[in-house]
Amino acid sequence: MARVLIVDDDPAILNMLDELLQDESYETLLATDGDAAVTIARERMPDLILMDLMLPIMDGATAIRRLKQDPDTSSIHIIAMSAGANLRMHADQLPADSVIGKPFDLNTLLAGVALHTSPQRVTTANGRSADES
Repeated sequence: MARVLIVDDDPAILNMLDELLQDESYETLLATDGDAAVTIARERMPDLILMDLMLPIMDGATAIRRLKQDPDTSSIHIIAMSAGANLRMHADQLPADSVIGKPFDLNTLLAGVALHTSPQRVTTANGRSADES
């Protein structure tokens, strides 16, 4: 079962994504700010992170950069999420694997999650895909 870290400071979005992904048989982890997301990612090594960009304490763009610069977490797939204007402003500068605008289409989001958590895409800590391990 793939593990997905959901990072959003809006409780309604956080809960909706948590329920949606659990219904699709994903294990979920939750964080409401970028600092907590980085800590949880380092401790729990999720297969994918859904990261809102507008977060308290540490914004999502900074958290994404930290995770991608850290050799221990650089292979974790990250989908950046944000309102359209904010996402367009940051998208070119983000080392995220994918971006999705809010409000998002749930089918598109689920397709992105499936793509980034498929056995061919999920990598282990040594950088090899799960099917090569």
